[in-house]
Amino acid sequence: MTKILDCIIIGGGIAGLQAAIQLGRYNHDVLIIDAEDGRSTICKSYHNILGYPNGISGSELRSLGRKQAESLGVEFLKSTVTSLKKEEGHFTAATEKGLFQSRKILLATGVMDNIPPFAELYPCLGISVYLCPDCDGYEVKDKKTIVIGNGNVGANMALTLLYWTSDITYINHGGETTCEKLARQLSDSGISVYTERIDRVLADDSQIKGYVLENGKMLETKHSFIAFGGNKVKSDLAVPLGVEIMENNHIIVNARTKMTNIDGVWAAGDVVAHSEQVTIAMGEGSQAAIWIHKALLKDS
Repeated sequence: MTKILDCIIIGGGIAGLQAAIQLGRYNHDVLIIDAEDGRSTICKSYHNILGYPNGISGSELRSLGRKQAESLGVEFLKSTVTSLKKEEGHFTAATEKGLFQSRKILLATGVMDNIPPFAELYPCLGISVYLCPDCDGYEVKDKKTIVIGNGNVGANMALTLLYWTSDITYINHGGETTCEKLARQLSDSGISVYTERIDRVLADDSQIKGYVLENGKMLETKHSFIAFGGNKVKSDLAVPLGVEIMENNHIIVNARTKMTNIDGVWAAGDVVAHSEQVTIAMGEGSQAAIWIHKALLKDS
């Protein structure tokens, strides 16, 4: 008979790891199933986390979290969950490496950003190219900054960054038309707008240098933001279970317990509707784990 675990955590990013550490400290049998390709694997530096004033990469934070969780008996499986079913008294997660059963489920599957396919951008993420103004707007304070994006999404990012710098250029690489109101705001704010697509990205390892447009024009910068919209919210596994999700595909949870509307299923991290911050993901992972523990005690 297959061993029924106390909890399977789907997603080994920041929320999943924090939950695993908490559950491990309760001595529960926990398995993290993770494809190791989540959002936190691509960020080269987070700057707004308590205790890391000089920044820490997502990979390093994940590595530290995994070692801590493993020291508490948490097991890891590198795989992708293809389906999730609720059965009598437990859940079954199907992967290409077999079936795994647990009494409780935590969905920490996260979000993946829509990043244009220029390989030169990836080493720069979190160091000189950013995605989140709340995380990294401070990094471009009073500095020349280029926003690359699409239509209104990119325009809104450029306008948001005016809080930190007035030297902003917007490249509408995606090509969607910016609405009249935002176009007027961009013009009134002195933000230069280019509608030509990007031909090449110029970078020296983790340092962005600029962009070459299809018409040959080169725009130099040491700082850039990406804003294309269309980020993928990884809530697909929740839908067949009957989990309630929002129109934007984020999972709805109880504000206190982080449990979904389906008994035995929790969600935490960026897949839930919040500000998509590492620190919030940590808190949600820990909070979910506390209530998973309470539920396991109640069932025993």
